[in-house]
Amino acid sequence: MLAKKKIVLSDGREVDEPRSMFLLWLILLLIATWASARMTGFSLSVLLTRGNEFFIYFARMIPPNFAYLSYIWGPLFDTIKMSLFGSVLGALLAIPIALCSANNIMKNKFVLNLCRLFLSIVRTLPTLVVALIATYVLGLGTLAGTTAITVFTFAYIGKLLYEQIETVDMGAFEAMEALGSTKTQAFFSAIVPQVLPSYIANCLFNFEGNVRYAAILGYVGAGGLGQIINEKIGWKEYGNVGMILLVLFITVAIIEFISHAIRKRIT
Repeated sequence: MLAKKKIVLSDGREVDEPRSMFLLWLILLLIATWASARMTGFSLSVLLTRGNEFFIYFARMIPPNFAYLSYIWGPLFDTIKMSLFGSVLGALLAIPIALCSANNIMKNKFVLNLCRLFLSIVRTLPTLVVALIATYVLGLGTLAGTTAITVFTFAYIGKLLYEQIETVDMGAFEAMEALGSTKTQAFFSAIVPQVLPSYIANCLFNFEGNVRYAAILGYVGAGGLGQIINEKIGWKEYGNVGMILLVLFITVAIIEFISHAIRKRIT
């Protein structure tokens, strides 16, 4: 694999094919994987001998306790509401920061790098940590969960949006400016139509994930389904946990189906 190969060109000349670095990168990847396994204490034997415990706990959730269904609706709607509101608010807040982070829109390098740095910092904040801090500041409940989802959506959509803006064809924008349009008019007429379908599709995809994340945020007191899942697991009421997971699965499946249908229409 490391040997050079001769390539005969159409004019009869022979050139050396560039040496492939695949084997080197593969070896480095295997070494890094081995080192990571050693540092994390990964044990395949433990996984093989005790991995069946996962199925034992799942078996305890079957059949689900359908009598507990009436207690799930409130936390379920709380989960959906804070996911929806957090997703919409975060996506809207991401628009101005994305515009200031796109190098074909923002020509001021200081503002450009500052906005990108801010997005990078926010993106490194774990959602659970944000939710935990929000519970201390705002108190227990869905407001803390909504805040955490808003922050995550802001960073996620902001990153994707400014990268999409940078890949648009600026020819139409420059042509409209040459015809006398202002930068704002040219932006809405030439840039927005190019990025809007992808922006909406990314927002919908992000909302799908936020419904699942919101169910986890309850573990730190951010309300929703996660809070009652934590309670029922602590009380070893596995039938109730099974019912909660079944309802969550059906809800996420319906949301994904609707979201996929919308994304298919706009892209």
